[in-house]
Amino acid sequence: MNVTDKALEDAPVPRQAGACLKVSQIIGRIGDKWTVMVIIVLRKRGHRFNELKREIDGISQRMLTLTLRNMERDGLVTRTVTPSIPPRVDYELTDVGRSLAEPVKVLGEWAFENLGRIAVAQASYDARSSGSAFAT
Repeated sequence: MNVTDKALEDAPVPRQAGACLKVSQIIGRIGDKWTVMVIIVLRKRGHRFNELKREIDGISQRMLTLTLRNMERDGLVTRTVTPSIPPRVDYELTDVGRSLAEPVKVLGEWAFENLGRIAVAQASYDARSSGSAFAT
């Protein structure tokens, strides 16, 4: 990397009015646990709605529907309806969704690697906080 490239890399990125709010909304959506779970399941191949529901433990039909709708709106998944009785509906990640799958995978691996440390920190915090005025 030459000096010019380094200067460009370190230069502040100009922000458009409202861009931070939009980024915040996107991060909120992609950070949602159900969105993350859908991305994990769809990472390798497309699935039908009921397959997704079976694979994602604890998600209600309504929440899966809302999550998929929002992901489709954000361009993360495509929804393909095949006319049949009953209609077949398949979901798969778009190129944008696939580009998000790798960071989600890395984040999930980080969470698994640190489960024990986080549990110890939580127990320590809870023990210290149990007698304080801030305990809930």
